[in-house]
Amino acid sequence: MASNMVNRRNILLTGGGTGGHLSIVRAVREELSKRGAEPFYIGSRSGQDRAWFANDTAFKKRLFLKSVGVVDKKGFSKAASIIQLLKSAKEAYSFMKIYDIEAVFSVGGYSAAPASFAAIVSRTPLFVHEQNAVSGTLNRVLKPFAKRFISPYGKGAVDYPVESSFFETARIRTKIGSVIFLGGSQGAKSINDFALSVAAELKRRGIAIIHQTGNSDYKRVISEYRRLGIEADVFGFDKELYKKIAVSDFAVSRGGAGTLWELAANRIPTLFIPYPYAAGDHQYKNSLFFEKRSAGWVLREKALRPELFWKILEEDIERVSRNLVSLIAPGGAGYIADILIGEQLFSDLS
Repeated sequence: MASNMVNRRNILLTGGGTGGHLSIVRAVREELSKRGAEPFYIGSRSGQDRAWFANDTAFKKRLFLKSVGVVDKKGFSKAASIIQLLKSAKEAYSFMKIYDIEAVFSVGGYSAAPASFAAIVSRTPLFVHEQNAVSGTLNRVLKPFAKRFISPYGKGAVDYPVESSFFETARIRTKIGSVIFLGGSQGAKSINDFALSVAAELKRRGIAIIHQTGNSDYKRVISEYRRLGIEADVFGFDKELYKKIAVSDFAVSRGGAGTLWELAANRIPTLFIPYPYAAGDHQYKNSLFFEKRSAGWVLREKALRPELFWKILEEDIERVSRNLVSLIAPGGAGYIADILIGEQLFSDLS
């Protein structure tokens, strides 16, 4: 394997909109700082970008643009969005020239478009991270121009950047004494309703319930548990979710990439219930990647039935838990940072 160390220092991270994108930016930024690089950031004025990074002085400079999505627009709205994208790309280009940006790392989302296109125009090395098993529209456009297309799936996979706490509390599960239901920070009513439908039987079997409801559905769900006379650890959202996952033996979750790989890092067997309206059905395809490797289960929301759940709980969860070990290891963010700072030339860039 050949390598060409170029020691880039000024590195721009771009993309966001959702916590899944932004958590990767933060993880890679931390590793770049450890290595003496100067991280910069370009995001959007909308989405969660400013909430995450507006006051993050670990970035040398930050720029928030009036970025807008283009793919889902039609007619005049689409034309206006394209014009705005070109304006934002011009601002990103100027920012990159002023601060002598030597590489751009894109995590996707419409927030990433201006700086990514500016990288292509300025011939600045572009590195693209794809979180999902099926690429989003922007990443499909960017892939032919990328020096490296980084993905945790398939051949040439790079470990997903996951916080160390999920690895530090990891353990192999051998029996089920507790189940955690996860609908994401916004909650998932279908998963909440399913948890309530199986709660009495879980109690009868002596299995404890841990349940993230999302803030909007918290009052309804906790009220229903009380009506059923069932004690459960119910919460809307928890910044230290890894602690809840660590004490659980089995999970029922959506199939978003961030949560999926965090669960894998903690070695917890999971039944994935993908969000049915996710773009490109990516949550199902993420989950299917695990099921095909005997490292999890996936059921469509419309197919979710208690009898299927009980059947899964009776399977060999220790085997599934051990299979997760080979799918992800610590150090994913550090490895990506090394690629950005000193480009490594690989025979397989797919």
